[in-house]
Amino acid sequence: MAAAPSRHDGAGETVTALGLAWRTARRYRARAVLAIIGVAVIGALNFDMLLLSRGLLLSFAGLINSAGYNIRIVGSAGLSLARLPVEDAGKLLEQIRGLPQVASVAMLRSEPATTAQPSGPPTGLELIGTTDVDGDGIWNSIEGTGLAGLKTGTAGPARGSSQDDSMMPPAVISKSLASRLGLKADSTIRLRVRLADRMSALPAMTFRVVGVADFPFEAHDAYMVATTMDGFRAVHGGVLGDQADMILASAASPIPPEAAVAAISALRPDLRVFSNDQVIETFNRNNFAYFRQMSIVLSSTTAVFSFLLVATLLTVSVNQRLGEVAALRALGIRRRRIAATLVWEAALLVGLGGVLALPAGQLLAEVLDRILRRMPNLPEGLHFFVFEPRALVLHGSLLVATAAVAALYPVWLVATLPIAQTLRQEVVS
Repeated sequence: MAAAPSRHDGAGETVTALGLAWRTARRYRARAVLAIIGVAVIGALNFDMLLLSRGLLLSFAGLINSAGYNIRIVGSAGLSLARLPVEDAGKLLEQIRGLPQVASVAMLRSEPATTAQPSGPPTGLELIGTTDVDGDGIWNSIEGTGLAGLKTGTAGPARGSSQDDSMMPPAVISKSLASRLGLKADSTIRLRVRLADRMSALPAMTFRVVGVADFPFEAHDAYMVATTMDGFRAVHGGVLGDQADMILASAASPIPPEAAVAAISALRPDLRVFSNDQVIETFNRNNFAYFRQMSIVLSSTTAVFSFLLVATLLTVSVNQRLGEVAALRALGIRRRRIAATLVWEAALLVGLGGVLALPAGQLLAEVLDRILRRMPNLPEGLHFFVFEPRALVLHGSLLVATAAVAALYPVWLVATLPIAQTLRQEVVS
């Protein structure tokens, strides 16, 4: 049997419980390394589950709040993808613009469309018409200008290639579409809308590309193009109903969004009006609950595995050192000191493993996030794993609880160990 750790080192200085735990870990180096690696792997998974539990919500809230608008007005069907259009949108826009509680307002319409370039196959995309020529919250400009950078034409669809440049409606295209078609600012793009609710034979129309931008709500492997409402009407042959898919508004400072929501709701009780906080809460309750529940289950499972790993290793370690523990007790070292040594040993194993789990978990989260973001119709700006200080605090709290609970049974073994019987068995064996 190896020599038992002494209460004093060679210089006669008192060795603390932490010092004894550190010496034990160094003495059984292979076991300690395996335990730390195991805790790091399990801790990384647990950390990722904590990031997942609120990652979608935080990412979605960031997307919503990054826009210059904090109020959304939609049809009576609510926020689902199959919502009803807002009727009499032009009149409503002017009414909202006149409210003292509202600082700015804009309408949005969208329609599926395809490119009709002279060379190359057609590419499906989403064409957005908006009254916000700066695209605040709709796109983030990379190159060129907003829709105000070129006067919007109101001419009808193009015929052949004779459409005058001054009459071309402006368009801001997504970076992914620009890369696919080899376009840049001051290029032209031909588009044809595809009416989803009826047969259409509308001809293609040429747009002047005034800017290239990132569209945060653009889905993976999908493309977006934005134009003015005049351009949106022109590509529809000059005929367009007074409807909007959504109307965006921002409350006048320092008026709270809820007051503006109430004022807009009074104008049109048949519509649904939401502040950003209400939109986020609705999605959190109805759309993100699955990921939250899954993360709770997986976090609990990984915490149990971590507890079992550390508790098993500590118990095996104590059983292998029962003779040493009995000898230390016989030399007058108190139970409390030996128990503290075991607690510190558990803390070292879990603590070092938990620290290593953070970079490992972050790396794993990035890999998993890239895989999950390939889901169809998922906005490019949405992420599943998002870091927040709260996740780090919960990660540390779970590790502390794991270390404390895992040390309970080994401490109980030490506290109830019969000294004389254990020493006699050690000598006989």
